[in-house]
Amino acid sequence: MDLFEEIRREYEFGVGTIAGVAKKLGVHRRMVREAVAHALPARRKPTVRRAWKMDAVKEFVDAILEGDRKAPRKQRHTAHRIWQRIHEQNPDWSVAERTIRQYVERRKHELGIEGREAFVPQTYSWGAEAQVDWYEAFADIGGEPQKQYVFCMRSMASGAAFHRAFPRATQQAFLEAHEHAFSYFGGVFRKLRYDNLSSAVRKIVRGQRREETARFIAFRSHWRFQAEFCTPGEAHEKGGVEGESGYFRRNHWVPVPVANDLDDLNAQLLAACQQDEHRVIAGREQSVGAAILVERDHLLPLPAERFDLAEIAFPIVDSHRCVRVRTNRYSVPTPPGSTVEVKIYASFIEIWRGGERIARHERCYSRLQQILDLEHYLDVLQRKPGAFPGSKPLEQQRQAGLWPVCFDTFWSALNERHGKRNGTKQMIELLTLGKEHGRVKLQQAVERCLSLDCCDVAAVRHFLHADTWRRPACEAIDIGALNRYERPLPVMSGYDELLAGGMR
Repeated sequence: MDLFEEIRREYEFGVGTIAGVAKKLGVHRRMVREAVAHALPARRKPTVRRAWKMDAVKEFVDAILEGDRKAPRKQRHTAHRIWQRIHEQNPDWSVAERTIRQYVERRKHELGIEGREAFVPQTYSWGAEAQVDWYEAFADIGGEPQKQYVFCMRSMASGAAFHRAFPRATQQAFLEAHEHAFSYFGGVFRKLRYDNLSSAVRKIVRGQRREETARFIAFRSHWRFQAEFCTPGEAHEKGGVEGESGYFRRNHWVPVPVANDLDDLNAQLLAACQQDEHRVIAGREQSVGAAILVERDHLLPLPAERFDLAEIAFPIVDSHRCVRVRTNRYSVPTPPGSTVEVKIYASFIEIWRGGERIARHERCYSRLQQILDLEHYLDVLQRKPGAFPGSKPLEQQRQAGLWPVCFDTFWSALNERHGKRNGTKQMIELLTLGKEHGRVKLQQAVERCLSLDCCDVAAVRHFLHADTWRRPACEAIDIGALNRYERPLPVMSGYDELLAGGMR
């Protein structure tokens, strides 16, 4: 551009001839003529050179690309992988990787294998749509790295998002996460967009039709939202939540979060969601938090009644006083052969009988495990005290940190005083007091007895009931006219002198 300007000025205000300008500036006369005719230089034509080294490998590359047309999208060859295969199978083909890249790019475009797809920007009304997805992340929980399945719901109008972690992406976790998300947003979106996840979709029918699971249909009906599902393999149809998952993972899962338990981790995730309310998304004028306040007035109100998220089962108690839930067995305080009702939630299970909850366990996501509660076996152990020291419920209670050292000390003292069998029976009798008064209060009573060098179950029972036996002190009352009957206390000094004189 500078040269063209200098040529034009020299031609107009200087030498004035094409030959003179060319001689003075040392350029060809064709360039002078071009600069005089046009202020902008003409665009240069690209130099096309024949890639003669590709002649030997064209058939090989074309065969690979034709095979990729039938291969899964994520398992197709890249240009780099094709170049690697060329050198692995025939090292004599000395073709550069850049040459392969240029040829592969052109051939893929000609074959229609890959091409950059165009998308249409969308606009969303307040409260109209939110998108839902799961993603995986690792967290350090209790000093051990554990994979977490994270539920994410993102509002498309305000850009706000809710994240919550679960040990597994089960249907109970899926439904429970919806309730937490609706509570976070302060209402229900009119439409939710999903992948074809098994928690909601039982079968994919032609087009946009889906056979949904019965529980998801009931859940959707209770909360009054509409569900839409993406085309299989087209994740861009819910690109808002896909991008949100990546943003949240990069900003709040790096470095790896450290938490005491899952509740602590979810508290950190909730704080991170609230922190993101201060950011302003590119192209928008207000912050995410300000947009939430506006959108909240356009959401459907939360129902007054809660939806029962539990999956119901009716197993039979086996000979070990356990019921089978999924692949694991959980203890119950009922005799074998009984039929009980089990309510399965995302993080725990409840066992009911006769309209009363008789047991509650944390849900185990391992396979073929036994989750046992020692209190469920105390009545059996009273008849079989010899099974107590080696029982699996006792071992699990020790591993869970629910068996304090003072219990072993008290048990040893009972064995020394009453013998092994009778001492064990009294220890079992002592543990039954924990059902009524609680483990914490029982532990305090046992520690108090040991501090007094006492090892008697009756003494522990006394300390457990001591608070209930205390009576309030009587209040002082005005005796009024009875003051005239008040007499001074007798003085015994004279009697003391008489005794002293008699002794002399």
